[in-house]
Amino acid sequence: MKFTTASIIGILSLLHATSIINAAVHFPLPPPRVSHKFSPLHSSRRRSHGNSSEGRVLAIRGIRAGDAPSEAVGISGGATDTSIKAPPDQNLVDLSVLNSPPAADDDQDDEQHHVSIAKKLKNRNSTNLSRKFTHAAFGIFFACLNQFLPRSTFVPGMGILTSATLLMELLRYNKGFGWMNRALHFFLGGALRKHEMEGKFTGSFYYFAGVYATARMFPRTAATLGICQLALADPSASYFGRRTRHVYWSRIENGLGGIGRNKGILGFLGGALFCFPFNYRMLKIAKWGVNGVPGGETALVTASLLLGLAGAFADLAVPTPALTMPKRVLGMPVPPFHVDDNFVVPIFSGFACTKIFQLVGWDDGLELAKHIFY
Repeated sequence: MKFTTASIIGILSLLHATSIINAAVHFPLPPPRVSHKFSPLHSSRRRSHGNSSEGRVLAIRGIRAGDAPSEAVGISGGATDTSIKAPPDQNLVDLSVLNSPPAADDDQDDEQHHVSIAKKLKNRNSTNLSRKFTHAAFGIFFACLNQFLPRSTFVPGMGILTSATLLMELLRYNKGFGWMNRALHFFLGGALRKHEMEGKFTGSFYYFAGVYATARMFPRTAATLGICQLALADPSASYFGRRTRHVYWSRIENGLGGIGRNKGILGFLGGALFCFPFNYRMLKIAKWGVNGVPGGETALVTASLLLGLAGAFADLAVPTPALTMPKRVLGMPVPPFHVDDNFVVPIFSGFACTKIFQLVGWDDGLELAKHIFY
């Protein structure tokens, strides 16, 4: 007999159908769904104990529907009653899980992880030297990049970095993005502040935004010097301000329209003087050409000191605590933006640099040394 392709497929289909029917006949159906009903024994105990914790039933066992009366074991006040016996082969359903606490939600833990991180961090009233060193290091790094890289590369690069940081800030308090807070804490550690894990943005966003805006708005040398004031004047003014906070005559309470609120005059002067030798060194070794520095040593000292004063004043002008946006505008939620010195200092310093250059008769096209400081 010759078997055609159609006949072979028909035979295989018949065998497959036969196996399915055979399995359906001999394979037992699943037991009907058990309704979790309390036994009379449990109900009587529940009525006797009321709502007391001792009378709360901790575990109940039900049986498959349709079977003979079986064991209903209730644990009430530490006592176990087995007055009704059940055959040993009955399929019992353990309902003890009804009273067990729900499993921990990983997403919820992920959301609240920033709260546990915040407990480990210092607030803004702490000196926090690690934050200040990190602040200065990033500033010098970006100032060098602004000098070494073409403007067409550095400015778009800072724009991308700022946008990515803003996206991170908008997401990291939301469900499923708690890993961002853990990553921030892993890389920055104690350089973070408590409020930066309690719903506020980190200073990184304002830092990058300030560097980006300064590099985009001003000539290269003015932008580099402005970024250097951010790196040096901001942390040093904060450091000297905290060191002299016990000198009450230097403290500014409410300030003038909020300017200088909760800051100090000695901190402002300390920040300006700290920047002076760095500014002087950068301007001294700049590419002046064969005619030297226009205005000589006097112009160098004047420009260096005024630059430091500009950076320290910009830091002084930002009040503490910072001015924040309202949570809602016209009924719409607003991200927690605030006026931050990391954004104000480089922009104000870069602008001041252009005016100082005009004051001492220098050209805006002045180029700093190849390595800025040497």
